[in-house]
Amino acid sequence: MAFYMEYNTIRESGAQKMGLKTFKGGVHPYEGKELAKDAPITEVLPKGDLVYPLSQHIGAPASPIVAKGDTVLKGQKIAEAGGFVSSPIYASVSGTVKAIEPRRVAVGDMVNSIVIENDGAFTEVEYTPCDDVTSLSNEEIIEKIKEAGVVGMGGAGFPTHVKLSPKEPDKIEYIIANCAECEPYLTADYRRMLENPNELIEGMKIILQLFDGAKGIFGIENNKPDCIEKLQELVKDEPRLEVCPLETKYPQGGERQLIYAVTGRSINSKMLPADAGCIVDNVETIIAIYNAVKLGKPVTNRVATITGDAVEKPGNFLYNIGTNYAELVEAAGGFKVQPEKIISGGPMMGFAMFGLDVPTTKTSSSLLCLSTDEVAAMEPTACINCGRCVEACPEQLVPSRLAKFADHGASEEFEKWHGLECVECGSCSFICPAKRQLAQSIKTMKKQVLAAKRKK
Repeated sequence: MAFYMEYNTIRESGAQKMGLKTFKGGVHPYEGKELAKDAPITEVLPKGDLVYPLSQHIGAPASPIVAKGDTVLKGQKIAEAGGFVSSPIYASVSGTVKAIEPRRVAVGDMVNSIVIENDGAFTEVEYTPCDDVTSLSNEEIIEKIKEAGVVGMGGAGFPTHVKLSPKEPDKIEYIIANCAECEPYLTADYRRMLENPNELIEGMKIILQLFDGAKGIFGIENNKPDCIEKLQELVKDEPRLEVCPLETKYPQGGERQLIYAVTGRSINSKMLPADAGCIVDNVETIIAIYNAVKLGKPVTNRVATITGDAVEKPGNFLYNIGTNYAELVEAAGGFKVQPEKIISGGPMMGFAMFGLDVPTTKTSSSLLCLSTDEVAAMEPTACINCGRCVEACPEQLVPSRLAKFADHGASEEFEKWHGLECVECGSCSFICPAKRQLAQSIKTMKKQVLAAKRKK
């Protein structure tokens, strides 16, 4: 184990000498970004009904404030936050409320949802832009972000107004824009940085208004040199803004790994980024903050990557939230071959989908359609004690040992060996020459241990 830790230290110091920040561990999977990276963002207008699950964020589900038969406009609130850790939902089309009923979502669950029959007119409410954002108080900024329904749009869906309201705001020193986009195949954030850099920067400035002593840092992997160059040029005269080039390595965009790479500070599962003086938001979220505070617009759309070797024309699409996944695939030219595997998200941390007849949500960042299911074809064999999973683990755990504990139901040993610190990135499974599904075993045991703790 000492050898692998030493090797990672050497590799990290080499990256540091090249001016790139990084973390210990990680892997280098096939990137697959060439499929969609050169495709400009294209707007897709929905044709069919729009479905809005009331649980599309961490926390309490939103509560409907419309009824069947109501006429609604695009940008009209249709569900209000169900508590402090919750978020309102807005119609992304104009039309008629067709039903409020359980509908199937991407993970397979049935979730109570508002169904709107799209009238195709896209008649929109009037928004109230803010002429001078600098005149707003902190409370007014937070309220605008909360009211607009902004959540973490990189996947977690944590309500952003909660994240921007730490207990000790004076101790926040860094606002980190997660521009890494380290998941293979995904290119939506890349296109956003190229096509909407001003909105990204202005969104960061709005966040910095909340924290007088903080600095804004854009952490970008060095496989996006055009984004680094563009943002560096735009912030060169901004003393509170900085671009931080990162080594291209998965999971560089993981919250803990990003904080460590940018600041050298470490956090664990019992800490929040705010405990290390940091707040982390991804590209799409920061642009949503700009839209909410400056333009007065709620979250009704976002950009997603539709890609994979089974897709005819992979690309990046600005879609209305609630649009059926099948319509996005149609916008990408449909399938050139029938995919064996469809994944919501990226191949490392995304989840497999059983079909496309489900709605998109605020956190739907990509759809990956692969012609062959390589993982299903793999035959796991016995561990050969090579230690590669230890080398790859960004948390410096021993995944092979943790998976063994998990497979034998040894929860006490699992906890003793710090299994709850796993960030579920999948690096161990990816690198394992024995093709063992280490991450799946560890993830399952984590859920069981945490569920047992909640019962106590």
